[in-house]
Amino acid sequence: MTLTDRRMTPVSATQRDAIDACDDAIELFHGYYGNPIEALDRAIALEPAAVLPRVAKAGILLTTSEKALLGAAAAEVEAVGERGNERERGHVAACRAWLDGDWRRAVRLWGDVLLDHPRDTLALQLSHLGDFYLGQSQMLRDRVARVLPYWRESTPGFNYVLGMHAFGLEECGDYARAEQTGRHALELNARDPWAVHAVAHVMEMQGRLPEGIAWLESRAPDWSPDNGFAFHNWWHLALYYLDLGEHAKVLELYDTRIRPARSQVVLEMIDATAMLWRLHLRGVDVGNRWGELADAWEPFAADGHYAFNDAHAMMAFVAAGREAAARTLLAGLRAAADHGSGTNAAMTREVGLPVCVALAAFGRGDWDVVIEMLRPVRLVAHRFGGSHAQRDILSLTLAEAALRGGHAKLARALAAERTQVKPSSPFNWRLTARAQSLLGEQDGAKHAQAWSRTLVSAAASRIAA
Repeated sequence: MTLTDRRMTPVSATQRDAIDACDDAIELFHGYYGNPIEALDRAIALEPAAVLPRVAKAGILLTTSEKALLGAAAAEVEAVGERGNERERGHVAACRAWLDGDWRRAVRLWGDVLLDHPRDTLALQLSHLGDFYLGQSQMLRDRVARVLPYWRESTPGFNYVLGMHAFGLEECGDYARAEQTGRHALELNARDPWAVHAVAHVMEMQGRLPEGIAWLESRAPDWSPDNGFAFHNWWHLALYYLDLGEHAKVLELYDTRIRPARSQVVLEMIDATAMLWRLHLRGVDVGNRWGELADAWEPFAADGHYAFNDAHAMMAFVAAGREAAARTLLAGLRAAADHGSGTNAAMTREVGLPVCVALAAFGRGDWDVVIEMLRPVRLVAHRFGGSHAQRDILSLTLAEAALRGGHAKLARALAAERTQVKPSSPFNWRLTARAQSLLGEQDGAKHAQAWSRTLVSAAASRIAA
């Protein structure tokens, strides 16, 4: 008799306790709670020949975007060999493709597993993360949509499927459905941090600052404790306060929530870097925080694993004045662009290298080079992954370079882009005022400054209420 997991998906394991332990571990992975790797090790100990716990462990390690974990992932794949049922062999093939550097093929192979097993939430989440790293916004939505007909509210884990779909809807600009779907997921499980995150994205993209602050702060007791994704939701909270110009609050969140320890977890380092760079663009003194963060990034200077990570490492090196590390990083990127193969080499050629050249130029005050590099690349920047909110850092850097370089008309145009998309953003109006002042449009600048103050005052009143 073929055994199944909690969602009636076939497994080749023979011990019920090992299957249940694997289900428990995958549940932790879906919610980013506890330590799913340790939980999978317990499942492996219960039945060392079981395939699913090993491929789950490999897939989770691979999708952290950490080069240092490739060896551990490869060891699990090697231990499996050619064993397992058809579903599990699909996971093995996907992991091998990722290890070979072909992330796109890996994601397609996890997608193929879902065609036959649409309730395989491990394949769904791994492919969802892969689509995110690849910048495939449409598939963030549509890959989840493909499996929805096979799910019911009574199926264990349905809230996580809805949370993933909500994020995909948001990244495709369908904000109303994204929020509705995310809220539905939370009705089923209030502790789903990905669903909380999806709705936070909606509010960020729509400039709903007081609502966003209330949304995350009021729900923090659900999504924050013992959660490996909490740092990112705290990062979203800091984005709201940053738009309001509350820099002291942003730094408080940075020190206590986003980067409370000297971690070398790359995903945490990315958020810390992205927040400090936004403050750097605004001319905010962040004390010695850049030095500590650059120290953490230096071992990754020659990493060459994922261009999105490299761009954030470059921000830290530029802001901290680590010229040697920046040169090492650029040399590796150029080598990958010229001679590399695989998914990341393409990302580096198309996005990562020009972005890092622009960032290095920003550090030198070579504003024309920043503009030359970022104007075209920001239109294809989705190709190296991240969300719209994360990639906005490139547009912010471009706008700041235009202002500092005296490119008044370009600065005004870029500011207008932002106010049209998000007119409720005080920062966008401050940017507009600076551009208008550069053009000599003093009346317009005064109006924009007044509008920014009005928005901040209104937001503060709503937050206090």
